[in-house]
Amino acid sequence: MHAYAVDSVRVMLLLERLRAASEDGTGPGRVPSTVPGPLLAEITALYASNRAFFSLSGDFPDADDIRPEQVGAALAVELANPDVEVMLGRRHGDGRLAGVAITLARHPDPADPDPWIGLLVVAAGAQRRGYGRELASRVEDRFRQAGRTAVRLAVLDNNPNGLAFWTSLGYEVIARRPDRQLGRPCSVLRRPL
Repeated sequence: MHAYAVDSVRVMLLLERLRAASEDGTGPGRVPSTVPGPLLAEITALYASNRAFFSLSGDFPDADDIRPEQVGAALAVELANPDVEVMLGRRHGDGRLAGVAITLARHPDPADPDPWIGLLVVAAGAQRRGYGRELASRVEDRFRQAGRTAVRLAVLDNNPNGLAFWTSLGYEVIARRPDRQLGRPCSVLRRPL
């Protein structure tokens, strides 16, 4: 477990992997149609607390009204891909959900050798306390332990705060292009591990 000093606060996260049904022994290739209610409520609250980001991303129809069924459907799509991991970062001590990271072990483009961070979001009330930095570091550590040598991500061009966060962690812009999902203008960043 990593500990960081950020603004005189000791930050520690417990990492928990959200598992697909096939990994829980309920059958090969099956994905849960829903995330368990209390966990879905936690993730929905975290997403809803990030109204500004989801307004920029357009991932949900109304960033002011993100609903559990929308979050559950989005997570089911992610978990249907065997190369995707959904990681939950819980605060050490009280166990509250501080952040979510969604990663992709292999990009659909065979010419792209790097894993990707598809989403990293921290609860609004926990931002600027080092949780995002620690969650990013923990994701990087997982990739490093898997023998990966770099990681990529995309930041929407309309998200200068996101770009500032990732560049402060040593990520460098290597390209600009539309994202594969919705065609939104993005900067692609990469960091050697």
